[in-house]
Amino acid sequence: MSKISIFTLLLLLCSYSVHAEIYKWVDEHGKAHFTDKPPTGKKTEEIELKINTYSAVKIKPLLERLGRTDKIVIYTTAWCGICKKAKKYFRKNNIAYIAYDIEKSRIGKRDYKALRGRAVPIIIVGNKRMNGFTASRFNKLYKEQMEKNAANSEKADKNKT
Repeated sequence: MSKISIFTLLLLLCSYSVHAEIYKWVDEHGKAHFTDKPPTGKKTEEIELKINTYSAVKIKPLLERLGRTDKIVIYTTAWCGICKKAKKYFRKNNIAYIAYDIEKSRIGKRDYKALRGRAVPIIIVGNKRMNGFTASRFNKLYKEQMEKNAANSEKADKNKT
């Protein structure tokens, strides 16, 4: 196997582990360890990571163009494994979404450039931006947006009466 192939494989493996939950535990020698799965028989502490999001996205994503806030926008590519995982999760959980392939779609390319994208997926939930994808992080953003939509809907209903 060539050095380039090995290096590429290592990069792929390293990038996959970044998207996991992180646990801290201390061994019998007092050395701290950080892992994506808690070891059995050890006292662990789950590390709370800050969600990588941006408020007030400066572009009008597709859901705003359509006047809808009940859909998710995902900027993706055909070759992106994490993008496929996110879209599969959306379908499995009946979450409406619109996908833009940043390599094939004119609007996708334009939005990706305006977002100053450097990797895919970029997921827009309301006015929040999420780089990458994990179900737990997405669920937190999605829940917040659905609660906001429900509150806005109730407010609109009260204003009608």
